[in-house]
Amino acid sequence: MILADMHIHSNFSDGKLSIPELVDLYGSRGFGAIAITDHLCEENTLIGKAARYIGHTLTQATFPLYMQILKSETERAWDQYGMVLIPGFELSKNSVSNHRSAHILGLGISDFINADDDIITLAGKIKAQGGVVIAAHPVSTQKVEKQTYHLWDRREELAHVFDAWEVASGPYLFDEVLHSSLPKIASSDLHSPKQMTSWKTLLYCELHREAILDAVRNQNLEFHFYKSEVTSNDLRNGLDVYSMVGVAGSHALRHVLNSESL
Repeated sequence: MILADMHIHSNFSDGKLSIPELVDLYGSRGFGAIAITDHLCEENTLIGKAARYIGHTLTQATFPLYMQILKSETERAWDQYGMVLIPGFELSKNSVSNHRSAHILGLGISDFINADDDIITLAGKIKAQGGVVIAAHPVSTQKVEKQTYHLWDRREELAHVFDAWEVASGPYLFDEVLHSSLPKIASSDLHSPKQMTSWKTLLYCELHREAILDAVRNQNLEFHFYKSEVTSNDLRNGLDVYSMVGVAGSHALRHVLNSESL
């Protein structure tokens, strides 16, 4: 059983912490796997250009250093914490309209992808690298922020394209995704340490990258609510764990264990 968070941002885009600080944040709390997924915005749109201007996106210029640091931190995460660090990014197609905005996570990939391509092409390029494709926060995040509804609006057409759809982002479960038949994953979409308390995923697989990615593809996982008191001197944490279990072809929530049992 691997405690995982597959949607995390560093200061290479709009996160508060550096990649080494994120490794320490999660590794010191006993996580078995994380994915760093900084924004990679479109290059040719006004919003994408604005993100590049304020330093809230990866670019072709910063991407090599991003991957270099991820590679070195992958080694340190394993040596120091026994934690698997998976490289990735969040292809961010932002529009004034929520219904034209879409974010796509690519996990387990290392080559630059231009976010200006269409959704199906982008997913195909992620899979061509052996990566996992995830629909990020496809419905309302229940926060006062820009929303990304485009993928959900096209969910029937795009169902075969994605390996998983986020069923939770941060502390909120998405009922629409929860009650669908789509494959699912829960992550924090963490930008700062105060967002550690959130839904996470438990993976049932061996502790290495390919097994972890296959567990997402094959849905060998459960969703769990993680509670953490984040201070500079306190590395203690708590887990309230809830499992998604199949019930007559649908999903239901049930409490299965608490922090003392992990």
